[in-house]
Amino acid sequence: MPTTLGADAAPIPDVQSSADRRNIAIDRVGVKEVVFPLRLRTKAGGEQTTVAKINMYVSLPHYQKGTHMSRFLEVLNDHHCDPVTPERIPQITQIIRERLDAADAHFEASFTYFVEKHAPVTGMAGLMDYEVTFSCSADKATEDFVMTVAAPATSLCPCSKEISAYGAHNQRCRIQAAVRFKQMMWIEDVIQTLEAAASNPVFAVLKRPDEKHVTERAYDNPKFVEDIVRDLADALEADDRVTWYEINSENFESIHSHNAYAEITRDKSKPPKQS
Repeated sequence: MPTTLGADAAPIPDVQSSADRRNIAIDRVGVKEVVFPLRLRTKAGGEQTTVAKINMYVSLPHYQKGTHMSRFLEVLNDHHCDPVTPERIPQITQIIRERLDAADAHFEASFTYFVEKHAPVTGMAGLMDYEVTFSCSADKATEDFVMTVAAPATSLCPCSKEISAYGAHNQRCRIQAAVRFKQMMWIEDVIQTLEAAASNPVFAVLKRPDEKHVTERAYDNPKFVEDIVRDLADALEADDRVTWYEINSENFESIHSHNAYAEITRDKSKPPKQS
């Protein structure tokens, strides 16, 4: 319906709500790459402020010409003062769906999360950065929330260690897990699980005693990319909070011109694949 600004103002047409005769529904329409501050609760009980890139979409029925883009930003700004936890994302997604009178809605926020990490020997503190995405789809009856976390780590090649007389080649790897869960799971919980699957974690600050320690620990814990994802799968299988996961590791090879990669997707309500 047209809106008015006052008794003497001309009505402003609501073009988005007008009919569309092409009879084509749209799966997702909305706004992308909204740069926005995000306040997060941390596992230790504090808060952290970061900057997120946010995507918000709704479905559009075949008979409606367009969606109301400004309403996405209205919802976002209504909630920016409160710290965000995974359980709040479905609530926000449902509000988007209701505000835009849509059958379903999707919310996605990607951001950098910082964790203070101490060197293994000297205890020197440094901030480590991790890639995190909160993603949620919702219709009137259900919400589907997925948390994705990626962590850098070290992998050391078992084959190189076995065949070489002077050590083994190692490389940085990027390990990622997307998880659905039924009880509260913190970003820190996923980071710990990711790093435990590698030959060794990486650190922001290392002194010489620390460098000696992490080098020798990786040497004593060699892993192929296949070992990393299998060990990560074992850990997520043992975590009763997790109901589904999609995991991968990419090893940025130091002696090859290509990278090594492996992934596993598993719905824990179904029998695991054997082939």
